[in-house]
Parts: sequence; C-alpha cells; structure tokens
Amino acid sequence: MHDQAEALRLKMLKAQGKAARSVAIISGKGGVGKSNFTANFSYSLAQKGKKVLIIDMDIGMGNIHILFGATPNHSLKDYLTGSKGLYDVITPLEDGLAFIAGGSGLETVMEWSESMFDRLIDAFSILQSDYDVILFDMGAGATKSSLDVILAVDEIILISTPEPTSITDAYSMMKFICLQEADKTFHIVSNRVLREEDGRDSVARLQLAMRKFLSAETNILGFLPDDMNVRNAVVAQTPFVKLYPNAQISKRMETITESFLLGYQSGNSIESSGFLGKLKNIFRKGRV
Repeated sequence: MHDQAEALRLKMLKAQGKAARSVAIISGKGGVGKSNFTANFSYSLAQKGKKVLIIDMDIGMGNIHILFGATPNHSLKDYLTGSKGLYDVITPLEDGLAFIAGGSGLETVMEWSESMFDRLIDAFSILQSDYDVILFDMGAGATKSSLDVILAVDEIILISTPEPTSITDAYSMMKFICLQEADKTFHIVSNRVLREEDGRDSVARLQLAMRKFLSAETNILGFLPDDMNVRNAVVAQTPFVKLYPNAQISKRMETITESFLLGYQSGNSIESSGFLGKLKNIFRKGRV
C-alpha cells in the first residue's frame, strides 16, 4: 500500500517537472557564523524570487528562529510523532521564506520508528514540490545522523573563516564527506574576513587541497567581510541583508546568492534529484 502511494506521489512530482535543490550548510567547527549565513542566504534567495525552506538540524542548539526574531509553536519532532501535521510545523518568515525548527530528541535518527520514517519520506516528497530550495542548517562537525543527511542532499555549502584552524577543520570535514561520496557537490564560503586577500587565499587553499589530495572539484561562492553590521543585526533579530541592504557585506551576500543560482537548472525532475532515494537508503540501513 505504502509503495503504491509513494509511486503515485513520485509520478505526480515528475509531472510537475521540478524538485527543490536540497542543500546542507555545514562547518568544520562551531563559531564560524554558519547559522547567520543560512539566515541571510535564505533571505537573499527569497528576494531573488525563490521559495525557500530552512530546516534547523542543529538539534538542541538551533538558533535560526532567534536570528529572525520568530517563535515556532511546533517542531519537526511534533510532525514525526504524529501530533501535528506537516504544515503545522512550518513557520512562515517572509514572502517565499519559512523554516522548520528541529526540536529536541531527534539525535538518535536510527531509532526512529517505521511510522516516523514513513512520515519523513512523505514530508520531503511534498516539500520538494512546494519549494525551490531546501536548506538544512546542520550542527558543527559531523555525527552519524548528521552525516547521513549531509550525504543525502544534492549539494553542500561549507562555511569557514581564514583562520588556519578553521581551514584545517573545513578541509577535514570535506575530506571525510568526500571519502564517503566522491562526487558530492561542494560550495565554499569564507566568513569573517578582515582583508580581501585573506578571503581569496583561504577559499583558494581549500579548493586546491581538495583538488590535489582528493581529486575533487569545489565551487567557490565567495567570502564575507567581518562587519559590525552583523552583530547589530543579530541583536535586532533581523537578517543583515534586510536591515542593512546597502552594506558591503549585504552586497557580498547578493553576489554569493547570484553565484549559487547560476548553478540552478530549472525543470529538475524528481528523478534527477537523488535526495529522496538516498534518504530512504539511509534510514533502511539501520533496519536490516
């Protein structure tokens, strides 16, 4: 019964002619501004006319709602346990922009019940047709459950800073993922850059290391300057691209967004996006 229903949904999605780009936003360590990037990047995408959904996967430490000054009434956990419907757990933020809070107790993904797994697949089957881009704001580093989600998505945006330790951690993170799936699509962003040459150098070093040691190509999206407007925007609980649209960092974010969208191919069918198939395999691994 479930297989028949799922097959019907996939046919419907194929007929609609597109599936959302699924993107994990990651970092090698905490404190590099990953969630702040997610908030502003998502807002910038929405300003470009894209329908965007953020799913906060930084379980127990998620702060996307704080950066937007929003208070979610429900979380992904509420949907998975069946206490709330899918659209009940989606919190709208702006036109074309919404998010789902993670909630607590989702750390042990492999212990999810069969019904929770079915509901998760149902959710993403629907969401991939509702949105243009789905952003997963992951926790820093890699756990077993977060790695599974990272490997399932279509693309990865890695946030680093020019600090040597951050660059090392970023490379280690990409290497770890690349060894699991060699053809994963990586985008690189350097954040909190004090000097322009430092920003260019840090992303170039990461790109070169991936190419030299792992034979893996990466895409440089750009870098963001260290800017007091970021701190002011956090206090105001408003994305800096909205609060300070003419600031240098906002202009940089616009350039990053445009670079990302250059890789967007409209009309992606559900078959061209491996996200749902990979997601199913991930959860079934723990069931055999």
